[in-house]
Amino acid sequence: MVFLSLNLLVRSRGPDEFWRKRKIFQIAAHFIGRRRNCYSISIRNVHRSLVFATKGRKLKKEDMRELWITRNNAATLEHDMDLKTFNEGLTRCNILLNYKSLADLACWEPRTFKSLVAIANARAQQDGFNKQKTKKESTTVITNGLIE
Repeated sequence: MVFLSLNLLVRSRGPDEFWRKRKIFQIAAHFIGRRRNCYSISIRNVHRSLVFATKGRKLKKEDMRELWITRNNAATLEHDMDLKTFNEGLTRCNILLNYKSLADLACWEPRTFKSLVAIANARAQQDGFNKQKTKKESTTVITNGLIE
């Protein structure tokens, strides 16, 4: 654009305003009524929805972590062990699995999870930090400390 005077340059807001408003209207496209058609109302609601979306991403992570812990707790209680002892036993055996992978194993591969519980239980018995009654099983689990 060619401006013949400084006054015309100052008054011209140019295409930037159009694209700035268009960005807001595109985000507000699924709103209903004046919330999507009027810019002044739309911009308030778009900012508000973006704040909620930011908070929602954090809440989703917290919810998923809580779900994994609940699943792991239920699965370990099923095998007569509590989650804290289970995690400590796995850590001492250098089996470093996070809550998500343990929850997936508990849901989709129960035999694998049962063997992990047996390993953690054997390590807990060996190190003496398992204060619960242990159930005698027919299988023997060998950890690093038991090999001579």
